[in-house]
Parts: sequence; structure tokens; C-alpha cells
Amino acid sequence: MADSGTQGGESLLFLTDEQLRRGIEAMFFAYRGFTSDPDRILEKYGYGRAHHRAIHFINREQGLTVTTLLSVLGVTKQSLNRVLRTLIEDGLVESRIGKRDKRARHLYLTERGEVLERELSGAQRERMRAAYRSAGPQAVAGFRQVLEAMMDPDMRRHYQMLKDNV
Repeated sequence: MADSGTQGGESLLFLTDEQLRRGIEAMFFAYRGFTSDPDRILEKYGYGRAHHRAIHFINREQGLTVTTLLSVLGVTKQSLNRVLRTLIEDGLVESRIGKRDKRARHLYLTERGEVLERELSGAQRERMRAAYRSAGPQAVAGFRQVLEAMMDPDMRRHYQMLKDNV
């Protein structure tokens, strides 16, 4: 009989509520670990995770518009403005007026912003690298598939656009 998608004795097509609960809890604890290193770094600056997410995506696509960042982060304009105001005042982000559309604001990390971004992402890359090495290539591919399948369609579209810009 063909393999029905079993891994470690668990059928991936017919997961029990207990197996799903364990997966949910693993995700909670993994997220805690994944964010703990950057949280310690951010605390030194008086920043939170919203600052980290903004810095990450501005770095990922220098020149990103405020409108696009709003869409990617899925936050209110008011909360993003608070975060951006702090990052701009602290000299980590620069906002430039659009060349084609003067109403558009394009965001760039300054040198100081790039230094902080490298520190934040470096901590997370090390944690991901160690986990990926431990799990192996098939698990890495499967993990990515699971994460992509959990994304809402709009978020998957943003993710795909970022993936395409590599």
C-alpha cells in the first residue's frame, strides 16, 4: 500500500485535535523563541515588535511606500505613523517624497537603521539556521509549505511579491 502521508506515525491527512493542539502550542513556543532575541535588542532602544516589523520590511524593499507598508503590516495608519515618527526622529528611517507622485512617501533605512536591522535579523537568522540544520532539508521545505498554506490570500500575495523580488 502507498504511503498515505505518515510521518512519525501521524497521518497528515487525518490529524486529531490533540495533534493539532500540539502543533499550535509548538508554534506559540517557537514564536516566543523567535522573537525573544530581537525583543531584548529592541528593549535597549525603547522599541517594540511593530518597530522591528517596519524596519524589516523597509530593509527588504528600500523605497517602499507608506501605503504598501500599511498593507503588508495590516495595521492602522495611526499606529504605523507613531512607529514611523519614532524611527524617523531617531534617525533610523528616512521618508522621501515620491518623484512621480508627490503625495507618496518612500521609506529608506539610514545607515543607523541598517545597523539595527542587521543586529535584529542576525539574531533571528542564527536561530532559523540552527533549526533548519537540525530538521533537515525536507522538513524545511515542508515547514515553508505549512506556513504558506496558513497565510490569508492577501498576505500570501504580499509574501509572493517579496519572494519574487529576491
